[in-house]
Amino acid sequence: NPKGETLTITFHEIFSDHAQEFGEDPGLQKDGVEAHLQELLAALPETIEDGLILVRREWPTPIGPVDLMCIDRHGNSVAIEIKRRGEIDGVEQLARYLELLRPDANLKGLRGIFVAQVIKPQARTMAEQRGIAWAEVDYEDLRGRRPEELRLF
Repeated sequence: NPKGETLTITFHEIFSDHAQEFGEDPGLQKDGVEAHLQELLAALPETIEDGLILVRREWPTPIGPVDLMCIDRHGNSVAIEIKRRGEIDGVEQLARYLELLRPDANLKGLRGIFVAQVIKPQARTMAEQRGIAWAEVDYEDLRGRRPEELRLF
């Protein structure tokens, strides 16, 4: 680890040692983490909304970074928060970011879009009540992978 700490385990006696073959690896992969989804959407912001252009990933705020800051086709700033699963806490997080960013005169016409693979109905309702747009994206389409390929999640 970065601090150079170690853990030493000493075995005084081994009662059993067994190995089990599980066969050939089926090629399943666990992927789709939020960071990868953010990376894909940063490369293809128009999949969220036509005309979006990426300004920056990880736009700083006093409470943490907004995932993407974009400009829409009308020149307005768009803060985008990305989650794998869209729940109420993600909408609240984006609302806090917007509240902190609105005083910035450089962010003309600032608005927010909450993006996830699946957004729960309660999160959609909360976003709409707070004036935040939402969009569901298909991770497989973004990756360009065929749906018949094996996957774990």
